[in-house]
Amino acid sequence: MPPTRRKTAPALTWDQVEIAPVVLVRGTEGLLADRAVDRLLAQARAADPQVEVSHLEAATYEHGQLEMLASPSLFGERRCVVVHGAEAMSEAFLDDALRYLDAVAEDVWLLLRHGGGTRGKKLLDAVAAGSYPVVACEPLKREADKVDLVRADFARAHRRIEPAAAQALVEALGADLRELGAATSQLLTDTTGTVTAEVVERYHGGRVEATGFKVADAAVAGQGGPALVLLRHAVATGTGPVPVVAALAMKLRTLAKVAATRGRAGVSAADLGLAPWQVDRARRELAGWTPEGLAAAITAVAAADAEVKGQGRDPVFAVERAVLRVAGAHGRG
Repeated sequence: MPPTRRKTAPALTWDQVEIAPVVLVRGTEGLLADRAVDRLLAQARAADPQVEVSHLEAATYEHGQLEMLASPSLFGERRCVVVHGAEAMSEAFLDDALRYLDAVAEDVWLLLRHGGGTRGKKLLDAVAAGSYPVVACEPLKREADKVDLVRADFARAHRRIEPAAAQALVEALGADLRELGAATSQLLTDTTGTVTAEVVERYHGGRVEATGFKVADAAVAGQGGPALVLLRHAVATGTGPVPVVAALAMKLRTLAKVAATRGRAGVSAADLGLAPWQVDRARRELAGWTPEGLAAAITAVAAADAEVKGQGRDPVFAVERAVLRVAGAHGRG
């Protein structure tokens, strides 16, 4: 018989993890990783108000530091060691951490923050093999996931935000998850009751009107002139060409997915990886779009994507040209 492979625990989200002798917080999304570490530290302090919290930088770690911090306390309080930057760990840290996992201390919580990549793979594998919790902190790429994050933050605060308001907030600030999280916290602190789209407009109106998503909306609607004005304002207020092209690409991918379901029964929003409101909106926006026009628009954005990522000399001009080509493709037969 082949050897039985040991199953590892599934990765958790930042708001699911519970404190354990060893916890790995892994991924490139800093906001989610910070939240996971903050949650774990709060749980450690709730379990022992006198807990001694220490911090280590894995990149500059020297032999023996972990053993010293995890050694029994003179006064008997528990210890929590937070290791930062494990994605750049020194060989000394890798050696000491692997040795520590062979004999984990009962009164110590070890929190490992790894920002992604394969550095220290032996340690990552050892944590997984030990069935210790692993928190996945990968970037939220889908707009619907960012909207869910905003709504979940409001729900945890026992507050409500209207769907249109959450969508507007993501359109204004969703390119940077930290900025989105800060804006959500500001709204929770500065407002009462249900947050509406009007409230978001009052706080972030300028950003809402000039983000890449608004540029994409205007271009897809065939409004070349207004889309160009929005684009230039967005660039002037700090939005770079790359996120604008990303917004255009996301918009067109959604239209293409929904267009492909025309005449097909039984295809749900979940099957497309979209939220129901996204499907409804795409169906409305597809009016005036032909398969040929949609293909031309997608080709134009693909060319712009290559140019803004290094193949062109003027990224802003490349985006302007793509916006006009997308708008011009609307209604093309």
